[in-house]
Amino acid sequence: MNKIQKLISELCPDGVEYKELGEICEIKTWKLNANAMVENWKYKFFTCAEKPFLIDNYAFNTEAILISWNWSQVWHVNYYKWKFNAYQRTYVLDNFNTIDVFYLLHYLNWNLRKHIFKIVKEWSVPYITLPLLKTFQIPIPPLSIQQEIVKILDNFTKLEAELEAELEAELEARRQQYEYYRDEMLSFVEGVEMVELNTVLDKTLNIKWQDNINKEFQYIDLSSVDRNKNLITDTQLIISDNAPSRAKKIVKTWDIIFGTTRPTLKRFCIINEKYNEQICSTWFCVLRPKKNIILTNYLFYIITSLDFYNYTKLNQKWASYPAISDNIVKQFQISLPSLEKQEEIVEVLDKFDKLVNDISEGLPAEIEARRQQYEYYRGKLLDFKELGK
Repeated sequence: MNKIQKLISELCPDGVEYKELGEICEIKTWKLNANAMVENWKYKFFTCAEKPFLIDNYAFNTEAILISWNWSQVWHVNYYKWKFNAYQRTYVLDNFNTIDVFYLLHYLNWNLRKHIFKIVKEWSVPYITLPLLKTFQIPIPPLSIQQEIVKILDNFTKLEAELEAELEAELEARRQQYEYYRDEMLSFVEGVEMVELNTVLDKTLNIKWQDNINKEFQYIDLSSVDRNKNLITDTQLIISDNAPSRAKKIVKTWDIIFGTTRPTLKRFCIINEKYNEQICSTWFCVLRPKKNIILTNYLFYIITSLDFYNYTKLNQKWASYPAISDNIVKQFQISLPSLEKQEEIVEVLDKFDKLVNDISEGLPAEIEARRQQYEYYRGKLLDFKELGK
């Protein structure tokens, strides 16, 4: 920090110039659907997910920063240099001038999300528009200061990564322990009935668009479900005139949806009240538990189990675009104890899940504290006085 302060006092004591992002790089978009990924290929495919998927072709061969612009995921900013492809809701930044690309990467990671959410609050903008991104202001200190900031933040990041890796390893051990107990509790127990999923599910319906002309619905497609959090994070408003051909299945509160296209990617979640009577893609299997037979949370834990994962992996078809049919999903055999026993199992697994995943407890909280420390120092380094103000 002292070296940075010395450089600033020598090179820009009165502040630094701010430039619009569109002045210091080119900003492009591409056209692929989020489901265009292909497993086991060599090219990176950047979508609104935090980490890239793989694909069998590329559209770009450059040094780039990639920004997702879905409403719920505006903070995913990645750097990549080589051949890659991009989802239609991902901005590709390249051809940088007057700026160190890694300095820009650090600045975008630090300030873009805060800026977007401020604009969203004021304008109700649901995503990052291209004009909004192009006019985003970036401080441009002398290159020597940019490079020193990058060096400091990279070293800090490396140290934090090493410390976090130790904590993550311990957390992963806890996750594995949790998954072991979860699978043990959900597996066959002598004296407990084994049944097919279809016997514990209520019937679901498809929408009749001719009876719902111009009525708005939230549409849940595969990319809507966050695979890490098992939550719906982004939907699209549709009406009968613009509804995708796969927008057919009606979901209700306490349904469970499971992505049957590339089922091993584990796209599943419980539908909450916000999405009651909304529409999901036919690429989901909708599981509606019979409330007098099975608890939603008990069934959800079954869907997360290793047995179910192995079953879907074994029964998926078509190697190039693997999928599993709803009928095959519903033939999966489950252990069905009494409702009272299900409640006991859910209570235990909820406690395990909270210990492992709740950011306010245990190791996740320690990891979060280290990240906040990094955020504090990064902010100190990247907050510049604007020249003339």
